[in-house]
Amino acid sequence: MKNLENYMLKATTLEALEKVRVELFGKKGLLSKEFIKLKDIPGREKRAFAENLNKQKASLQKSFDKHYETLKAKAIRALLLSEKIDVSLYSNISNKGALHPVTETMDKIIDYFVAMNFAVHNGPMIEDDFHNFEALNLPTHHPARDMQDTFFCNDGKLLRTHTSPVQIRTMLKETPPIRMIAPGSVFRRDYDVTHTPMFHQIEGLVVDKEGVVSFANLKSILTDFLQYMFGDVEVRFRPSFFPFTEPSSEVDISCIFCEGEGCRICSHTGWLEVLGCGIVDENVFKAVGYENVSGYAFGLGIERFAMLLHRIPDLRTLFEGDIRLLEQFE
Repeated sequence: MKNLENYMLKATTLEALEKVRVELFGKKGLLSKEFIKLKDIPGREKRAFAENLNKQKASLQKSFDKHYETLKAKAIRALLLSEKIDVSLYSNISNKGALHPVTETMDKIIDYFVAMNFAVHNGPMIEDDFHNFEALNLPTHHPARDMQDTFFCNDGKLLRTHTSPVQIRTMLKETPPIRMIAPGSVFRRDYDVTHTPMFHQIEGLVVDKEGVVSFANLKSILTDFLQYMFGDVEVRFRPSFFPFTEPSSEVDISCIFCEGEGCRICSHTGWLEVLGCGIVDENVFKAVGYENVSGYAFGLGIERFAMLLHRIPDLRTLFEGDIRLLEQFE
């Protein structure tokens, strides 16, 4: 018995102790062989032999368990020691994260307008008909409502289709002069290469006394902004229609891919449409109770700018979380 315990204690690793366990307690181990002898022992002696054998087995098991816990604790300490890190040591290894391209683009746009003394305003994403449509010169049966395929709620509320409601809320609370941008998420029922049900916009608004704000001011700041974003590009303004501005304009830049020569991206026109703008319609000012003022407004899609800046062909990839795309932005 004592020899068996000494033999067990000679095991210095968990692997060696496991071999000892098999030799002693396994189906073909020493103890099993001793129990087999019971069938050959006379009846009177069999009970005493069995009791003695069980006591030895229990004693060996107790010694084994104690030695196992000792070796296990020793192995854990050795593992922790091998994985120990000296946090005071300098390391130049740095796995940095990165901003999502949409967030990065939005921040860059906001930085420009904040530097131009624009305030940043936010508003609710669940809107009512007045702020999203009526106050923006889009009455109930206006055909231009079809341009914005809307998500409606059962209670008459809706998911805002643009951030223009923030402009209405700002004008209802403040008096001119107003100089603001409204960044945020917007929602429309659309899904293809260049559209998703949820996307991001930044819309801007400037309001001041009548005669102070002009289309020339609008052209000047947007031209400077687009050259800040895309470099030395040409900028042109084309007449267009928006219910909340009159006159209205679409703004194009010379194609950054072919430098205006014409390619597949710009449909061989040499121009890329990037935003819309115009002079605020008088009906919008009437809806918020403004008189004797003038102003301009503009709006752009953040994803559109991110796609152009980073040469991303499909808008949907920005929201799929594909690490192969995202790890390119460091």
